[in-house]
Amino acid sequence: MEDTYEEEDLLNLSLAIVTNSGSDERIRKRKRRDTLSPMQQHLYEGCEGKIFRLLQMREQMLKLESHKVRKAVVVEDGNGLHLIHLLLITATAIDQNKVSSALENLSELYQNVSLNGDSVQRVVAYFADGLAARLLTRKSPFYDIIMKEPTNEEEFFAFTHLYRVSPYYQFAHFTANQSIIEAFEREEAINNRTLHVIDFDISYGFQWPSLIQSLSEKASSGNRISLRVTGFGRSLEELQETENRLVSFSKGFRNLSFEFQGLLRGSKLIYLKKKKDETLVVNLVFYLDTLNNYLEVSDTLKSIHSLKPSIVILVEQEGSRSSRSFLSRFMESLHYFAAMFDSLDDCLPLESAERLGIEKNHLGKEIKSLLNYDNISGINCPKHEKKETWKASMESHAFRAGKLSSKSMIQAKLLLKIRTHYCPHQFDGESSGGFRVFERDDGRAVSLGWQDRCLLTASLWHCV
Repeated sequence: MEDTYEEEDLLNLSLAIVTNSGSDERIRKRKRRDTLSPMQQHLYEGCEGKIFRLLQMREQMLKLESHKVRKAVVVEDGNGLHLIHLLLITATAIDQNKVSSALENLSELYQNVSLNGDSVQRVVAYFADGLAARLLTRKSPFYDIIMKEPTNEEEFFAFTHLYRVSPYYQFAHFTANQSIIEAFEREEAINNRTLHVIDFDISYGFQWPSLIQSLSEKASSGNRISLRVTGFGRSLEELQETENRLVSFSKGFRNLSFEFQGLLRGSKLIYLKKKKDETLVVNLVFYLDTLNNYLEVSDTLKSIHSLKPSIVILVEQEGSRSSRSFLSRFMESLHYFAAMFDSLDDCLPLESAERLGIEKNHLGKEIKSLLNYDNISGINCPKHEKKETWKASMESHAFRAGKLSSKSMIQAKLLLKIRTHYCPHQFDGESSGGFRVFERDDGRAVSLGWQDRCLLTASLWHCV
């Protein structure tokens, strides 16, 4: 069956990514002090020397990185296992409030990890940073140094590079877009050739250029298609940049009418511009797990159901990293991010500057935030859950799962064929390495995995 479809019909990899975001950067000036305040010294009475030694070890690691020739060093498997074991012992000590023991173990970790090493050394280094920050008070100047946020530009470039080289985000977007196109085609007789997508997390708008091009291929000069995207964003700047990027891209397709409406996250759905005859689709890609609590999840799903969309697309990371005990959250996060760092071997060489940026400004930032969300005012732990948990949430709010088409599976496999470079791609149970596609729940969900670890899952839902 696969041979009956042309590759270009199933997968459009054209991306309208503008790397110059044009946004004003917020420059944070942080002053590093040589000594802790009396209050902090009292808090860490008996551990001051170990804290300073820990920070010196971390500083030494970073200095070594800056003077190294850009050539990654791969450690032996046994040493990698030792680092993971030492990391788990450290996390357990922190969970049990054994500060002195945790500091000693962290000092040893900093002597053996490297941001330019193999994937194990790198992921352990960022987890070590997250644990070190957890031991410090928010008032400590060293806390701010360890938890320093990337600039808007650094974060944008890291996201852009990961989007281009890894099938991770593209799998989510292309799988969602395939279901959106099929929903539009099913209703062409009654939708006045008008498609309206409500995207609850616009996230730079990277998902929509491929949809614009695919719809344009179905249109003609005398029979135009109208696409409207309503996108929720985190700031007015993000919404404006996204609108400029998408409108500019859509001008190249004269048989397609494109309109963008930007709304700030938290805006009520009553502000949506709705038309009577249109196919309405709700796009929930990496959105629900960003909500503060399950009451917000419930309210969101109730509001969506009231819109009576043709379909709801749900894509979420796989994992159980909700706010349970710190140690259980740590363990689940370690498994997930170890797979993510390892998967980059399939996309970029170790010495790649783009890879280092992805790890530092995207994945590393997530790791440190996950381990310290309860120490940061106003920051909530993402509600990462397994597919089964999201399925129960959707069903309890009067949604039923729909089957994903065979084209969605073929497209996902084709994506891996195109987007993996350094290791053979794998499907289902053919081997133990590389990216894999899992069809689940009798075709009602499809997951992208690294080896045997599910990274994210896409599913399709209808209102009951």
